[in-house]
Amino acid sequence: MTKRRHRGWGEDSIYKDGDRWRGAISLGKTPDGRRRRIKVSGATKAEVIAKLKEVHRALDAGAESPTKRLTVGAFLDRWVENLPGRVDQSTAADYADTVRLHLKPALGSKLLTKLSVSEVDALWTAKRKAGYAANSIRIMRTVLRSALHQAEKEGLLVRNVAALSDPPKLDHPEGRSLTIAEARQLLDAAAGDRLEAAYAVTLTFGLRRGETLGLSWSDIDFDAQLVHVRRQLRRERLPIEQQQVRGRKTQLVLRDLKTRRSRRTLHLTPALDGLLRSHRARQNAQRLAAGPDWVDSDLVFTTRRGTPVDPDNFARYFHRLCVRAGLGHWTPHELRHSAASIMLAQGAPLRVVSEVLGHASIAITKDIYGHLIGDEKAEATKAITEVLFRQGSANDSA
Repeated sequence: MTKRRHRGWGEDSIYKDGDRWRGAISLGKTPDGRRRRIKVSGATKAEVIAKLKEVHRALDAGAESPTKRLTVGAFLDRWVENLPGRVDQSTAADYADTVRLHLKPALGSKLLTKLSVSEVDALWTAKRKAGYAANSIRIMRTVLRSALHQAEKEGLLVRNVAALSDPPKLDHPEGRSLTIAEARQLLDAAAGDRLEAAYAVTLTFGLRRGETLGLSWSDIDFDAQLVHVRRQLRRERLPIEQQQVRGRKTQLVLRDLKTRRSRRTLHLTPALDGLLRSHRARQNAQRLAAGPDWVDSDLVFTTRRGTPVDPDNFARYFHRLCVRAGLGHWTPHELRHSAASIMLAQGAPLRVVSEVLGHASIAITKDIYGHLIGDEKAEATKAITEVLFRQGSANDSA
């Protein structure tokens, strides 16, 4: 009888998968006939072999693989720790907050390999009952799905239960929009205000609050009459260790816009050109008045000391302006909705409005603002009716 050659440690179970090395140990079959395997992965072949040895030692000692005892919370902690460098810093901070505030409190104590679709669905249901918006729950699901996808890549899971869970249905509320008369009333009230140009630019271009506050003078080409929307100003949570050193939990950060469509070039109108030039002259006067206390940030819209305008403060300034204009309470985001509404009311094509707003796709614009193009639908219906039911035409004969 020929003696069967003993195979090297995991040699026959190690393979390259993209930029990762993976290994698997067969544990035979379950009572229902399914193959049972323990999978590991690593950046190098040597790392995978070391992990396989560790699993074998645990099995020889009569214990299960260490990965079988890994909790969702422990895995999420490791996943968050490894996010920097794989996604931009602002995204990593947002993911970390979602994990800390929503995912770990509900799922952290559960075993990773035992997490079920029903448990994940139950979390979304609980969040809905707690009053969270559908979009907030969608973000939670996206973060969990991304984390569990990494667990799949590492061979810790055979399926992604977050991806299999039911996504929340997103509602797109119509929201409020200023009429043309109200918009003019607002701009009249803003005349002479230190941030008059900021309100005008936000309303005309439909910019997000952070995009307005993230504009730099280098983004504005007065000769070519162009405005390049490239960055946004946002408040981000500091890492725990920096919170202790700086004595605060957050900081204002200027970040590049993430997607190609959100980074856009818009055309400067003569009215906006005049407002921005006047604003620059006012800012230069403030720089001289501040003297050595001035902070040169190159931002278009700043405090009287040249520092960035806090987005929350901008919202408060805008609210006071609206009250002064006799319009009641409005938010900067409603300026964005107003811009879209006015552009569509003036006959701008939906595709063009989508590009001006920087939406990821025209489908998003249609979902949010489709109800505002009813007149176009009426005109289309009228046109086809006239063609189909016109009277007295020579082409109408049977």
